[in-house]
Amino acid sequence: MLTATQKKTAQAIVNIFETGSVLGDYGNVTLLPGDTGHLTFGRSQVTLGSGNLHNLLRQYCDNPGARFGAPLHQYLSRLQSRDLSLDHDQYLHNLLQASADDVVMRETQDVFFDHRFWQSAERIAGQIGITTPLGVAVIYDSVVHGSVVRMRDRTNEQAGTLAALGEQLWIEAYVRTRRAWLAGNRLDLRPTVYRMDAFQRLIDQGYWGLELPLVVRGLEMSRVTLEATPAGCFDGPQPGSRTLAVQTPLIRGLDVRLVQLGLSALRTNIKADGIYGNTSARCIREYQAAHGLPATGIADLSLIAQLVACGTNFSG
Repeated sequence: MLTATQKKTAQAIVNIFETGSVLGDYGNVTLLPGDTGHLTFGRSQVTLGSGNLHNLLRQYCDNPGARFGAPLHQYLSRLQSRDLSLDHDQYLHNLLQASADDVVMRETQDVFFDHRFWQSAERIAGQIGITTPLGVAVIYDSVVHGSVVRMRDRTNEQAGTLAALGEQLWIEAYVRTRRAWLAGNRLDLRPTVYRMDAFQRLIDQGYWGLELPLVVRGLEMSRVTLEATPAGCFDGPQPGSRTLAVQTPLIRGLDVRLVQLGLSALRTNIKADGIYGNTSARCIREYQAAHGLPATGIADLSLIAQLVACGTNFSG
């Protein structure tokens, strides 16, 4: 049984592999050419094609405290039918990204991914006889990345069982076996050998207990970084607490994101990244001009309220 910190550290390693972030990118929205999963979202990347994007968002929308539950609820039937036109629905992409600012979404993802991936990893590790935190992390990575059972069986055939080798030698053999498999696989999988290289480095350094602090692929894992607010998420300022204009440094925050989401609901071509730059100012000027307002590019409190309402009360 891993401690809470060891579990979080193991998950952080895989977060780094998946999204380049210690805590994971809860608002990550990607669409890779040729990816059979199509639209992909979240800390551990659920997909439209698998149906898991619908399952995750259904759980989120069922929570009465979900800040973005109402607009996302309108997409559930299309998500359930795996409507591939959603791959290119910019408002949905922005809505998904904005939803990561909601702690309810982050907690929903944690529970969802724990159920789908972590619990499976614990079960498989237990069946094999793995008890070390690093060993469980290796298995968890394969559950998330795929083909864990095939790699387990291939390691047993080529190197021997855990009972014969002992845990540390078996895990090292598993990492070598999986690296060779990845290197000889599809073109999109071959570059992911870095995952096994990172685990081999931890093995070489003897970090079987995942003792903190650790550095994986140049990123620090410590008690501070594991408890931080996830990168790319905003807890404030709340809309209406300030006007928005291009400044140096650029204004960032939840209020900016919600204004951008409102513009996106009106089919403005804008990414809701929470940064008020020249594109945001231009879109505000265009909105102001279209509504008979002085085209200043500055969002005052009244305009902010209008746009926030557009973004969170979207009706198709």
